[in-house]
Amino acid sequence: MLLMPGFIRVGYYYFFSSQVLRSVVYGDQPRNRLDLYIPKDRSKSCPVVAFVTGGAWIIGYKAWGSLLGRRLAERGIMVACIDYRNFPQGTISDMVSDASEGISFICESIATYGGDPNQIYLMGQSAGAHISACALLDQAVRESKGEEIYWSVTQIKAYFGLSGGYNMLNLIDHFHERGLYRSIFLSIMEGRRSLAQFSPEIVTKKLSPEEIALLPQIVLFHGTGDYSIPSSASETYVDVLKKAGAKAKLQLYKGKTHTDVFVQDPLRGGKDPLVEDVVSIIHADNPNACEKYESSPIPERLVSEWQIQIARQISPF
Repeated sequence: MLLMPGFIRVGYYYFFSSQVLRSVVYGDQPRNRLDLYIPKDRSKSCPVVAFVTGGAWIIGYKAWGSLLGRRLAERGIMVACIDYRNFPQGTISDMVSDASEGISFICESIATYGGDPNQIYLMGQSAGAHISACALLDQAVRESKGEEIYWSVTQIKAYFGLSGGYNMLNLIDHFHERGLYRSIFLSIMEGRRSLAQFSPEIVTKKLSPEEIALLPQIVLFHGTGDYSIPSSASETYVDVLKKAGAKAKLQLYKGKTHTDVFVQDPLRGGKDPLVEDVVSIIHADNPNACEKYESSPIPERLVSEWQIQIARQISPF
């Protein structure tokens, strides 16, 4: 309720802006839909972020990415927010399959919407970071084995994982204490025996050098004040990736909670640390874009600071 003034304004943008193309069909399954956030400048093709939203594998929805989509579109980056089946409509293998099919659609079709198929970045937040990491690793394994694939890991320039969990065996007790009870979580993950299979950290340790070589640059973002998924999850996974020979780095946000970096900070307006970090990587080879958007209007504040601070104290996330 405290953040509702901001959510109403974002909702108005989501439903009525000509820059938002909602519910593009990418597959045959229920919820195989994605939203596109398209930059105003359509004079040339633009970089694309394929974004998989979070939601504890239960309440994920593509519109959760509207704040990020709006902010990145303002910086000349197209965002495709991929929806997927949630539990109990589907379990983790269904979610990974949906995400992979959404990525495939983006790789094949984004040029028709003004996106650059040679500048595609994959990003996930919370449960979406886990799902998209699983999809990326699964694709690398399939590609290395010469199996039939519909998109290539080499088409992804970088992977951004925001506030994700990458070792389900280590997190099951933590989630139980946080209210995602063990029995439900195991149902989502298709049983205890499947936890290792759907733990990117464990899978990465088993990858061959050839499979590791296929992976794009991996950048993990996490707030040190996150009590939904501890920042140690990203710290440990980055270490595993580096030891395996992958290109990986970690960006920690001191004191930021699970929702700070994704909800509260964008609502504040001004310079958003996460957006700035993502944009700096995407536009790293395009100094003209950096200069252009540095001089663009600063995003307006959507919620008063006192409301954000109170909401931050009572948020269950």
